[in-house]
Amino acid sequence: MDAMPRPRPPFLQRAVTRHGRVAWYVRRDRGPRLRLRSAYGSPEFEREYQAAIAGTPKPAPRGESAGTVAWLIARYRETTAWRDLSMATRKQRENIFKGVLKTAGHESMALAAADIIAGRDRRAATPYQARHFLDALRGLYRWAHAAGLVRQDPTLGVAPPKTKKGPGFPRWTEDDVAAYERRWPIGTKERVWFDVLCYTGGRRGDAAVIGRQHVRDGVATFRTEKSRGKVTVTIPILPVLARTLAAGPCGDLTFIVGARGKPLTKESFGNAFSEAARAAGIAKSAHGVRKIAAIRAALNGATLAQLNALFGWTGTSMALHYTQEADRIRLAGAAAHMLAPRDQQNDSGTSMPSPRRKVRASERKDQ
Repeated sequence: MDAMPRPRPPFLQRAVTRHGRVAWYVRRDRGPRLRLRSAYGSPEFEREYQAAIAGTPKPAPRGESAGTVAWLIARYRETTAWRDLSMATRKQRENIFKGVLKTAGHESMALAAADIIAGRDRRAATPYQARHFLDALRGLYRWAHAAGLVRQDPTLGVAPPKTKKGPGFPRWTEDDVAAYERRWPIGTKERVWFDVLCYTGGRRGDAAVIGRQHVRDGVATFRTEKSRGKVTVTIPILPVLARTLAAGPCGDLTFIVGARGKPLTKESFGNAFSEAARAAGIAKSAHGVRKIAAIRAALNGATLAQLNALFGWTGTSMALHYTQEADRIRLAGAAAHMLAPRDQQNDSGTSMPSPRRKVRASERKDQ
């Protein structure tokens, strides 16, 4: 695509940037170099070249010139590959594409791996943002390569940035729950927020859209957002949640509403819930409520399959994580007395294994 024409048009120069990107310039005699921004070989490129030769270069076009990164992204948005992404993922990638369009929208869509690496490294100070950038470009170019629009996928072999694995969202404790319930009693919208999260097991994106239309004969049925609608959760409305919903306030289409009784986006709901938690002295998020709900279920004996059904998980890794944590809690409680000296265990009435005694030869024969 970037092969030099034979013979070379007058005053047209080809250069390779430090990132390995091919750039085209027009320079007459010792005058300034004028960069051509359109995709090489396109009609827009030819018009820019002629304008530069004439000494009246046009500014970089703002439209979607064929063969540019902007054109490629526009075509990608028209595909099922794009529409199959969840709304949250599309919104996240649109924000990334905004930056890409601003800096490289009118460059040739035939980017090199060096361009992708440079974009990743510019975001090195925020590793998760760098990872999201790479995921967005990888999705774009995987589709473009499969569709035959580019010869090579420039994201192939580009390693994601290293991110430090932290503990994740902190889990709510039973003390946190009690504090929140004291601050936000039944009859407040904040209590509705908590109880919908806790007693449906949904993520904030699911909780924000659940409403009366999802409930039939006391059973709520909804498709989880994170699974892109492929996983359905069916869960009875427990009496504790039914009492909260009856007291409200709730909306017409969603149980969870904001200050004006209107539905909330998952982002707005997440922020509002965090503020309500802080007002109760809890510096934790909505996702932490889902975690305590999972621990409660596991402590009450829920199996891996039951946890998957309750929380919309697939596979075994997430459910196993919570059953193992519940097992640790139970086992630690049952074994705590073993930390005390033997005499104190006896004083407290805790049973102890009998000390071993020598077994006689006659007894061994009986065994």
